[in-house]
Amino acid sequence: MSTQEKDELEGTEQPFVSHLVELRDRLIRALIAVGVVFGVLCVWPGPGGLYDLLAAPLVHTLPAGATLIATNVISPFVVPLKITLMAAFLIALPVVLWQVWAFVAPGLYSHEKKLVLPLVVSSTLLFFVGVAFCYFFVFGQVFKFIQSFAPKSITAAPDIEAYLSFVLTMFIAFGAAFEVPIVVIVLARMGLVSIEKLKSFRGYFIVLAFIIAAVITPPDVVSQLALAVPMCLLYELGIWAAQLFIKHTQAPDSEAESNTTAG
Repeated sequence: MSTQEKDELEGTEQPFVSHLVELRDRLIRALIAVGVVFGVLCVWPGPGGLYDLLAAPLVHTLPAGATLIATNVISPFVVPLKITLMAAFLIALPVVLWQVWAFVAPGLYSHEKKLVLPLVVSSTLLFFVGVAFCYFFVFGQVFKFIQSFAPKSITAAPDIEAYLSFVLTMFIAFGAAFEVPIVVIVLARMGLVSIEKLKSFRGYFIVLAFIIAAVITPPDVVSQLALAVPMCLLYELGIWAAQLFIKHTQAPDSEAESNTTAG
């Protein structure tokens, strides 16, 4: 450990009990943030309004007069509350992540902060982009495809709990798929895989992306392409970003060694 690194964290040690107290306080603040947003959402637009918003892509593709149904007695009450709580957590996520960062940051060196903070922020933004892409584009295409195959003798009336399960699965799938650049950056930054290996693996990843899309998404070409193509593009973005990231997040000793070698 270099002298610069020792000086950087000197005097930041805290007793174990102090860490536990701080962790408790951070968790309470995060829970309060989620609770406040949950309360606001319960007032406006309300749990019912949130569910209507979530169900809009499907409702727009149903036959005229058709609606979702509830086969469980308490589903009309429980399901909208689940969605409200989920929405409250997502809206309050910046506050939650800030509390996590405030707890962890004092124990990190400056070069580690350069590594962790951008990854946390970018991974959160990419997850939201994946969810938004799924909601605004993929859902409409998938539901149109499904309804186009429905026989005229069948009246489509999906169950609200089944729909929620489907939506969450798709949100998680697309949100996780959009984390591809972060995975690539972490693998390269930790030295587990070189940039050259990542580039040579490009062809295999394209095949893997289409296999994953075929397994996760419904069996229509549009939704499979909507997942596989962004994954391939994000893989290329990850390779490019990894090179910049490695350059700007090196430890002081590594930077000095690199400069000496270059000289």
